Formats: sequence, structure tokens, C-alpha cells
Amino acid sequence: MRIALHGHKFNSDTIPFIQEVILFLQNKNVEVIVSQIFRKHATKAGFDLPDGPDLSKANPVESLDAIISLGGDGTLLETVTYVKHAETPILGINTGRLGFLANISKLDIQSALTSFFEQRFTYDYRTLLRLETNKEVFGDTSFALNEFTITKKDTSSMITVKCYINGEYLNSYWADGLMVSTPTGSTGYSLSCGGPVILPHSNNFVITPVSPHNLNVRPLIVPDESVISFVIESRGRNFLASLDSRSHTVDSSVEMSVRKEDFRAKLIQLHGYSFLDTLRNKLNWGFDLRN
Repeated sequence: MRIALHGHKFNSDTIPFIQEVILFLQNKNVEVIVSQIFRKHATKAGFDLPDGPDLSKANPVESLDAIISLGGDGTLLETVTYVKHAETPILGINTGRLGFLANISKLDIQSALTSFFEQRFTYDYRTLLRLETNKEVFGDTSFALNEFTITKKDTSSMITVKCYINGEYLNSYWADGLMVSTPTGSTGYSLSCGGPVILPHSNNFVITPVSPHNLNVRPLIVPDESVISFVIESRGRNFLASLDSRSHTVDSSVEMSVRKEDFRAKLIQLHGYSFLDTLRNKLNWGFDLRN
């Protein structure tokens, strides 16, 4: 087997768990490949890694059986940009607090990896959205697992985003910004802006305004077969376009639209783990906080 590792920002608390993963894989005679940034931080942390080709976004390693994301949800979102259209299975191990995507605790590494090698898992396919523009902005990573966001660039006045669905005018949003999120992203930035929680395989997008001026403007759920396009007006010349955690400054000459991506993220869902369990644990649903 060939398994890649990706992660960064190691500290004294997480290093033992990362070493545990590497040792487990080596004992299974796995060919371990690491991302360039993983090697950089591992070297700084003082532990050795096997020699070999490093994984990079420009030069992805072919024929991987899986890639393990070591970190939080942000690290897993970044891992998707390494995989791209290859749809390599991704296993998320959280070296911090429990995440929605990286939902395997660092305390469960042994049992989780054992389950993986014993093939006690299923594949959880997650919809990605794709940003299409008339000028190149994000290159070959013009997709997102969580959301696409348009926001004002600084502390200037709000922007106006005219939004269209399949070419038909929907609304003009006077706000700090506007986002389109996938069901996966509904528990991220969209949720903090008042958007609904959507189950992962609901085949929808959510259009959520960021701090809208008009209080009667609410998030809108649309089919993920929709093409959502935008026209931006602002007193400032520039604004920010973001895909997950990646942002670029653009101006109003950039035409943008969002649609469902042709490929998906292929997450490894171990038996005994479920989205509803994670949802309850993250949001404290079902718990009486008085006791």
C-alpha cells in the first residue's frame, strides 16, 4: 500500500500522536509518502521521515491508496486540494478537538487505523462546488468542499451582490458579503452567519448573506444542479473571493458563477462513526446542560 500524510503546525502535544501514526503504518509495511509542508514541519519537530517523493499540489503522487489528514477540519479542506479529481480516499484524524470532517480523535488512532486496514469502513462521497470565472483566479484549485464567499476587502462600506439562479434574477444583497455553501459547509461559516444545518447528502446548496443590511433577507436553499452567478457593486475597487480558506483579491471586472463540481471528495467513514453523532457532540444536542 501507498499512503500519504498531510498536516502542519505540529507542537509538543501532537508530535507523539503523529509518531504513532507513522510507526503504525511502517509496521504494516506501508510505503509512506508525506506532503512537502508535512516534511518541513516534521523536520523542525525533530523526527525522521522516510525518504521518497513528497506530495505537492503541483506534482501529486499517483496511485495512492489513501491520504491521511492530521489536524483539524481546515487541514482536511487543504488535503482535498492535493487530491483534486483523483478522488483519493481521505481519512481525517483530528489532533486537536473533534471536528465535523476530521472526526477521529487522536486517542483512537490505533483502533481507527486497525479498522481501516481491516476494511471496516465505507466511502462517504461529498459534493464539491466549482467557481467559474472569466479570468483565472484560483488556477487548478478552483473548487471547494465547504463554501465560496464574496466579502468586502476592508472596513469600507458594505457591498451589493446581485445574485442570479440559472440566469434568473434572485435578489440584490446589501451586506458584508454573500456565500454559497455545500451541505458539508453548512456546519461551517454558513452556520455562524445564521444558515441551516443540512445533512451531507441532501443535494443542495445554501445561499447565505454575511451581515445583511435588510433583516428580512434570509438564507435560501437551492438544488445543487443550479448555476448561481453574481454581479458585484462596491464603492471600493476590490473585494475578496474565497474558496474554503483560500482567498484572492478581485475586482468587479471578474465574472463569477458557482456550480457543482464534476468530481467529489471521497472521505473514509469508519464503522461506528456517523455525522449525527458528530453533530450532537459538537453542538451539545441531546445534553441537559443543567446537569
